[in-house]
Amino acid sequence: MDNKEIIQQIANACDDKRAEDIVALDMQDVSLMTDYFLICHGSNERQVQAIARSIKDTMEEKDIIIQRLEGYEQARWILVDLGDIVCHVFHKEERSYYNLERLWGDASKVELSVGNNG
Repeated sequence: MDNKEIIQQIANACDDKRAEDIVALDMQDVSLMTDYFLICHGSNERQVQAIARSIKDTMEEKDIIIQRLEGYEQARWILVDLGDIVCHVFHKEERSYYNLERLWGDASKVELSVGNNG
């Protein structure tokens, strides 16, 4: 499975938990830290945790190793690090504050097929 297929699987896992505004950014030309970001948000802490757990469970089912999972307890900004792909699961308020899409505005969007991606 290549990275774009993995991103789509992650997006589907997020969508299953009703994550909002699911966006994937191709970071290969703008950052040395990772190839892709997947960004989404939930409206409360429980939903943010459910989205992150769904990503983790889906990736483990596919034998893809989660290198790091940070911020789960606070559930304001959970980082799920898969190496080539880093997922940012935000609480809605945190997402608008940090605005990663604007910060990494030079990155191109990756086309996703989920029900509610903007």
